[in-house]
Amino acid sequence: MIKIVFMDIDGTLLSEVDRTLSPNTERAIKELLRRGIQVVLVTGRPYSLCEEFRRMGMDTIISANGALIKSGEQVIHKSVLSPDMVRTFSEFAQENGHGISYFTESFAMNGKYETNKRITNALQDTLGIMDYPETLPSLEREIYCLCLYADQAEAEIYHKQFPSLNFVRFHEYVSNVLEENVVSKSSAAEKVLTFLNISREEAMAFGDGENDIDLLEYVGLGVAMGNGGEHIKLSADYVTRKASEDGIAHALKAFKLI
Repeated sequence: MIKIVFMDIDGTLLSEVDRTLSPNTERAIKELLRRGIQVVLVTGRPYSLCEEFRRMGMDTIISANGALIKSGEQVIHKSVLSPDMVRTFSEFAQENGHGISYFTESFAMNGKYETNKRITNALQDTLGIMDYPETLPSLEREIYCLCLYADQAEAEIYHKQFPSLNFVRFHEYVSNVLEENVVSKSSAAEKVLTFLNISREEAMAFGDGENDIDLLEYVGLGVAMGNGGEHIKLSADYVTRKASEDGIAHALKAFKLI
């Protein structure tokens, strides 16, 4: 019996074509909640970019790929980057002319790079951000994740300069920069299940990206979206339709959850 459903946002809940939430998908989510099934967002987005889903009733949110987890206003887990590392890394990026995004509960950049099309395109591709974010006013705050905007070749200088950090590439021009190797969607899901006293066998998850594979393999029932890549489809128990074709509603009906 499925008691909880973990859902990625971009390309899963939202269409891979235009990042809209279809009426059928919204109805499916509301029906899950009406039946008492927990619906948990699990996303690479910062917490502040999940507000529209909180208004729908999805109040437990795994953000920044698991670096910040909240249920309502209660923090279940947070992985705070050390201020010294953030400062040193930011200075190095500034010297080398690369963009950084900072995940606090909101989202900001290290400078004004509106004219850098690789950065603005990556912001649109990964987070659906069309308006360039504000510059972080101060590094004196809790930061849960950094993203480095540099391609694989450009990022080599950072790998050499900061060998103790964990660089996880999820876009051709963006990498997560983390101090904890254990920050992942699956480890975050485990923390939520422990908090809610639900077993992994009672959990279902939807995803479309490479960073969703470990989550789909961890839960009892992993569902890959039809718009996902071959790697995630091979890791899933079931492949549904594309997000733009109401893939979530299709799978939930197939498993008689709605």
